[in-house]
Amino acid sequence: MKYFVNEDSIVRKIWGKADTILFIFAGASAEFALNKAVDWLYFTGKLPNDPLGRLFSTVTYARLIVFSEHNAALNSIDKITAIHKGVEQSRGAQIPDWAYRDVLFMLIDYSIRSYEVLERKMTDAEKAEAFDTFLQVGLRMGINGLPLKYTEWKKMREEHLRENLIKSDFTKDLFKQYKKHLGKVRYYMLRQVQVMVVPHTVNNLLSLGKVSLLTPVLYAYKLMRFLGLEKILRNAFLPNDYKAQIVDLDILTPNKP
Repeated sequence: MKYFVNEDSIVRKIWGKADTILFIFAGASAEFALNKAVDWLYFTGKLPNDPLGRLFSTVTYARLIVFSEHNAALNSIDKITAIHKGVEQSRGAQIPDWAYRDVLFMLIDYSIRSYEVLERKMTDAEKAEAFDTFLQVGLRMGINGLPLKYTEWKKMREEHLRENLIKSDFTKDLFKQYKKHLGKVRYYMLRQVQVMVVPHTVNNLLSLGKVSLLTPVLYAYKLMRFLGLEKILRNAFLPNDYKAQIVDLDILTPNKP
C-alpha cells in the first residue's frame, strides 16, 4: 500500500505522538492570533466561539493526511480546499495566497520546533523532509508562490514573519477566548509552552518572555517518559472536552492510559 508519507519518515515520528502535536497546537495558536488574515477565521464565527476546536481541527486534518493512504490523503486535502472555497464564496472574496502559505509554513515550522524541544535536534535532511511533505499538501491545494526547496522556504518564512503578523484587536480577543475556554491554569501553561516553540518575532509581538517557567517541568516530564509515567502527568492537564481526542493521537505509543 502506498502512503502519502513513507512509514519510516521523520514526519510520522513527529505527528505520531500527542505530546508533539500539542506543542504544534500551542505554537500555531499564538501565530494564528497575530496573522493579518485572522479576520477570515472570524468571518465564520467558528474561531472565537470554539478556538480550541477550530485550531485542533487544523492539526487533526494535518495528522490524518500524514498517516493516510496516498489517495485517501489527496481526498482529505481536496476536502480542505473545498471548505475554504466555500468560505470565499460566502464572503465574496478570496483568501490571499500568502495567508494559505502562512498556515502551511506554520505546520512545517512548528513540526520542527516542537520535535526539537521534546525529542532532539533534527538534521537538515529531516527538516527538508518535513518541508517536502507539507509542500505536497500545498501543491495539491493549488497554493501559488510556494518555495520548492527547504532553503528557499527558510528565507520566505522569515519574510512572512516580518510582513504578515500584527498585534490587533483580533489578537487580544482570541487570547481572551483561549483563557475563557482553557481556564487560568491551562492558559498559563499554554503561554509557557509558546515561549518554548514560537519564533522571536511572534514572542516579541505577544510579549511572552524569554524563558519558559515550564522548562524544569519539561525535564521532569522527560524523566517520567523514561519511566513510562508521562501520560499520567500530561492527561491531568488536558481539557475534559478534548482529552479522549488527544489521547487517541498517540499512534507511536501503544500503551495508552
